[in-house]
Amino acid sequence: MPRRDDVQTIGSPQRDRVKAARQPLRDRDFYSDDYTDERDTTEVPNGVRLQKVLAQAGVASRRACEEMIGDGRVTVNGQVVRRFGAKVDPATQVIHVDGKRIPTAPDLVYYALNKPIGVVSTMSDPQGRPCLADYVEELAPRLFHVGRLDTETEGLLLLTNDGELANRLTHPSYGVQKKYWAKVPGPIPRDLGRRLKQGIELEDGLVKADSFAIVQEHGQQALIEIVLHEGRKHVVRRMLEEAGHRVIDLARIEFGPVKLGRTKAGTVRALTLKEVGELYAAVKL
Repeated sequence: MPRRDDVQTIGSPQRDRVKAARQPLRDRDFYSDDYTDERDTTEVPNGVRLQKVLAQAGVASRRACEEMIGDGRVTVNGQVVRRFGAKVDPATQVIHVDGKRIPTAPDLVYYALNKPIGVVSTMSDPQGRPCLADYVEELAPRLFHVGRLDTETEGLLLLTNDGELANRLTHPSYGVQKKYWAKVPGPIPRDLGRRLKQGIELEDGLVKADSFAIVQEHGQQALIEIVLHEGRKHVVRRMLEEAGHRVIDLARIEFGPVKLGRTKAGTVRALTLKEVGELYAAVKL
């Protein structure tokens, strides 16, 4: 017969430790500290092995992905999964690695286009002008362009068939920043940056620059950098012209974490896994 002090009583520290060991590890960003559930709810009986899903998404080799799972770096629907044989549904479950969401749905695509001047930011144009479909119609069905660039503005435009991401990236509540380079007549007065950051009153309301810098001044022209999280029509041109600086040329060079870089005009490239994960993070997906 066991001694009295060997018996595990209800509420004893030893019993609590045993119960805690059965709890699946959970991401604190999704669950409160006092959440308890003894069932692993991530398993999909006819799903795909988690390490295969990660490898196919481009995270790393399958062996390296197994190590990530074993180290507790992977969550599925907010729950840390350490089982190498775990099966998931990549089309419906949300998977994070090191806190960043991984695009695993097989039919979702993400592209960056360097839109040339003269191209309309629509997928078709009744006037027969060059439009976005001329560059991306062969890539995937039902692509959304994330926001617009006016016909005379060139630069970075994102396209995807991920409707939720596209909607959030353009919604003002998420404040995703866009960086522009504008060529304007010089010289630039010292107070221009202060005026733009304090706000310029337009016919549809006040608009403020998040940041401003002079990139280059040469003779009677200057290249300036302006960052906004606004998405109103022609907003960069209108605020600069209201401040007394007519825009000669305008290009968007960054959209959130995505940079135009050396992408040539009229060229499309697929976003990297890191860029997509950072876009998700920017809009809290």
